[in-house]
Amino acid sequence: MSSMESSCLPATTESIAKAQEAKDASESISILYRVLQDPSSSAEALRTKELAITNLTNYLTKENRAEELRNLLTQLRPFFSLIPKAKTAKIVRGIIDAVAKIIGTSELQISLCKEMVEWTHAEKRTFLRQRVEARLAALLLENQEYTDALTLLTDLIKEVRRLDDKLLLVDIDLLESKLHFSLRNLPKAKASLTAARTAANAIYVPPAQQGTIDMQSGILHAEEKDYKTAYSYFFEAFEAFSALEDPKAIFSLKYMLLCKIMVNQADDVAGIISSKAGLKYLGPDVDAMKAVADAYSKRSLKYFETALRDYKSQLEEDPIVHRHLSSLYDTLLEQNLCRLIEPYARVEIAHIAEMIELPVDHVEKKLSQMILDKKFAGNLDQGAGCLIIFEDPKTEAIFPATLETISNVGKVVDSLYMRSAKIMA
Repeated sequence: MSSMESSCLPATTESIAKAQEAKDASESISILYRVLQDPSSSAEALRTKELAITNLTNYLTKENRAEELRNLLTQLRPFFSLIPKAKTAKIVRGIIDAVAKIIGTSELQISLCKEMVEWTHAEKRTFLRQRVEARLAALLLENQEYTDALTLLTDLIKEVRRLDDKLLLVDIDLLESKLHFSLRNLPKAKASLTAARTAANAIYVPPAQQGTIDMQSGILHAEEKDYKTAYSYFFEAFEAFSALEDPKAIFSLKYMLLCKIMVNQADDVAGIISSKAGLKYLGPDVDAMKAVADAYSKRSLKYFETALRDYKSQLEEDPIVHRHLSSLYDTLLEQNLCRLIEPYARVEIAHIAEMIELPVDHVEKKLSQMILDKKFAGNLDQGAGCLIIFEDPKTEAIFPATLETISNVGKVVDSLYMRSAKIMA
């Protein structure tokens, strides 16, 4: 061990106290490593070593020594054979969670989980392996390695369903729902979420997990443009996370505000933010949604683009918000352009761009798209840089009536033919 001293210390409460009283973290870490070297395997020594591992994990996490945490898991394998499997699982998952708290360690976490999966296979520790594999699938999903994550989850779900471990099944079904959503397979995402809810109804689900289920439900409803139902799910998730002081609460609040904007109730955003629950989460994410709501209320594309630029990480880098705001931006742009071109039969594109305060090429591209989508009848004269708007051709009311009359006459003739055929027979 790189951080271990050559001499060991007895695994006693005095040694633990000595580590806590050390003048700095490095000295505490060194003492705790020496405690773990104690060859004693008495019940008291094992309990002390478990405490030493917990303290050592905390010190290494605070010092951002992720690689040492990984090595610690490898070094503890002989010790795991001396303690119950449930305690082993608790320590392993605790160290993996500790590595996750250190920023920029996603690749290391994936590598660590793969190592632990191999070890649990060899040691036949099924309970621990399934949970580490579920964690690995979540990490692969975060890393956008969708194919590997899906392969891993497919096999894991079959195995866990056979064992009927409902608590783990809820986690895995939720993960599968998120994975299918990322792959834009909405029917399968909904099916997996329904499976997670079914499993959750049969057991007690911790509030954090229930909040995650509600959050995913809201995301899927929002994807189907059912923003009112999505809002109610996000509200439930927000209440659950807020009570637990979970960082996910800010995302629930953010998506609640997004739903209000999408159902044309942008004026309600300020009220939600200024409420007792909303004031607790003031920050860049809430400011970003407030800026979007203000821009939407004023029907101003300029303010909308300013908000997207000023809060890029909060809006464009959040895939859920970005997807819905893109749709909102397009709708707002089309409404503004239709309103501006309405008085004209022929107008310069540069003039429209000046009125709407957007680049000419951007406006030209959008107008051509609107013409192709038949949002209005017109043509782009690129040589002259003009938009020519045609009057909507009015269909004469007599034509559909004539076609209907001819169709009815045809039916009468067919009916008479059938009758005459019967008489002749």
